[in-house]
Amino acid sequence: MTAMPDQGSPTGSGAGFERPSFLSRFRLRGAVWLAAPAVLVLLVALAYPLAIVVVRSFTDPAPGLDNYVWFFQSAVNRTVLQRTFVVAAWVTLASLICAYPYAYAMTIAGKNLRLALILCVLVPFWLSGVVRTLAWVILLQDSGVINSILRGIGLSPVKLIRTLPGVVIGMTQVLLPFMILPIYSVMKGIDTRLLQAARSLGAKPWRAFLQIYVPLSLPGVYAGAIIVFILSLGFYITPALLGGPRSTMLSSLVQNQVLSLLNWGRGGAMGVVLLVATFVLLALAAPLMRQKHARARREA
Repeated sequence: MTAMPDQGSPTGSGAGFERPSFLSRFRLRGAVWLAAPAVLVLLVALAYPLAIVVVRSFTDPAPGLDNYVWFFQSAVNRTVLQRTFVVAAWVTLASLICAYPYAYAMTIAGKNLRLALILCVLVPFWLSGVVRTLAWVILLQDSGVINSILRGIGLSPVKLIRTLPGVVIGMTQVLLPFMILPIYSVMKGIDTRLLQAARSLGAKPWRAFLQIYVPLSLPGVYAGAIIVFILSLGFYITPALLGGPRSTMLSSLVQNQVLSLLNWGRGGAMGVVLLVATFVLLALAAPLMRQKHARARREA
């Protein structure tokens, strides 16, 4: 006769189920305690001020929707809101065009060259954004370095300072690392033997790259694009120093309402409108990105 396992022994079925359950509860409690400081900082530094801004947008100077009615009735506000999203889209596109080949070069470069490329990406984080923007003022101004070079080679100077292209150039340089790093983190995990296999089956190098490598790198592209786009919407220093009246972004209007006019209600309404519009746009874009990524992976 076969002996039944002792229920109190380690081999018993009861202990086999209780032990994993105990460990899972212990790990869950440990994770909660480890995450508590970060959650507390987010609540104090982000959630609480954001709640105050939202409340004041509905209550200052009087309870109601007057601040939002004022925002949407103003043609200037609507134009600046549209311009803010357009500039963010251009900055995201320019960052992607510059970041994708750079991230790919980081994956195929040797060890020493890769370290040098990574260092070039990290150096901007060690400099103040104001310093970098002021450097662009020197480069883009009418008598700056770029126009001096153009005059030296016999070309006409171009107007870059106080223009929308100048704002896009400056913001792209500041946000470029936020596009490069997510793309590189995905690219370094792609098995390049897939490209070799495709070429061995007769595919041309460019075709193998477009149909196999690019679809596999799309998660990094999507992550970088979302980060850059969201950060672009709230830029203030770069548009203020490089832009002009026709390149004003919504952050400048918020600053004017809050700090210059002391109108916290209207400034809060502007911030809430920008926040809601961003969430709506991301909610609409996320399913499309997932569908395109799934289709590209199937084709690859």
